[in-house]
Amino acid sequence: MRKLEFLFLVILFVAVIPFNVAAADVKIELDGYPLSSDMSPVIVNDRTLVPFRAIAEAMNVEVEWINETKTINASNATQKVVLNVGSKTAYINGTPVVLDVAPTIINNRTMIPLRFFSTAFNCEVDWEPNTRTVIIKTPPAKMKVIGYYALGDTATSSWTNLFTVPYPETAKGNTDIVTDLALGWFSLDENGQLLTKSRTGWQRPDGWEKVLAAANEYGLKCEMVVHMTNKDRVINALLSNQNRIDTAVREIVKEARHYSGVNLDMEGLGLSEKGDELIKVQNSFSWFVKSLAEELHKEGKTLSLSLHAPNSSYKGYDYSTLGRYSDYIIIMAYDYGPKPEPNNRVNEAITIALQNVPHNKLILGISAPSENPESLATKVGLAKRYNLEGIALWRLGLITDGMWEVIKISIIH
Repeated sequence: MRKLEFLFLVILFVAVIPFNVAAADVKIELDGYPLSSDMSPVIVNDRTLVPFRAIAEAMNVEVEWINETKTINASNATQKVVLNVGSKTAYINGTPVVLDVAPTIINNRTMIPLRFFSTAFNCEVDWEPNTRTVIIKTPPAKMKVIGYYALGDTATSSWTNLFTVPYPETAKGNTDIVTDLALGWFSLDENGQLLTKSRTGWQRPDGWEKVLAAANEYGLKCEMVVHMTNKDRVINALLSNQNRIDTAVREIVKEARHYSGVNLDMEGLGLSEKGDELIKVQNSFSWFVKSLAEELHKEGKTLSLSLHAPNSSYKGYDYSTLGRYSDYIIIMAYDYGPKPEPNNRVNEAITIALQNVPHNKLILGISAPSENPESLATKVGLAKRYNLEGIALWRLGLITDGMWEVIKISIIH
């Protein structure tokens, strides 16, 4: 009953939104980011009609068009909607609903009332009169939330940010939001030896066993992060020698017995190389990933990769090949310069990655220091729009209360 009352209030609210503006002036914003289409909204009887497929695809709604009857079947995990072109009667989960304006075909595009579509799939709709923008917020989506866990000072403690109490106490805290921990405790030297303390500051803390025990208590999966930067070309040196690669694989697999899997974070490849030299760098890293993945999978462990975004300056990562070998890829879609990170660059990074890797193998990396709650909501919205496997937050200890709240209302856990 409460859900029906909520639905009625949403319909009543949307009914008073002033859609009687020039169609060419109307813009659509979905989860904080513009929604483009080859067909602009149109106004019919003071109601806004929008291109159905553009909205549906952006919301990951499955669409079936039956040409003989001009019927649209649209569904997701919880809702099933049936519309007929020319008919004001629609059906939501079998219940008839009367529309103000019937769906129609314009320029070979099926146009439907925006407010009905949004209501049918439990969206929030608002109207921004100054910019003449229809604002749509989609309902929460189920996805992974990975928190990078690394050492910090008292003010930026990963432990305290996760459990909301100081080490070694534990509490539920934000463990109902995070699903996985990426523990930034390891590195490699150029000879392939695994290090628990690196020159870049990544190190395994004293009492690390307590972190694993606390994570297990709250049902969090834990991956060991192996982090390297290519300063002085140490990664190139490692990848250029098969004996060193074999040593690194052996050392990582041995340590991985304590964890659900491994996250490989080798940064800085392909900054200056071009042509054949760049291909050589890409192939050497792909070979290392293939070798490591094969051995980890034999032990029932996963391998994820934290990679520079495909639209970054670092081109040493063959997303297509790496996507085949790894279990999933975290797109580090940040460090573009401006803060917050430009949404158009993040969107571009995702769309390029999707050309090479399936959506359910991609996770959007988000740098908390670069964002605020509003900009974070847009980044999460992009992950939802493209139906990615989840988001990964750099890092625990730097996530504000406002950011936690955004994640809580945007993602189903």
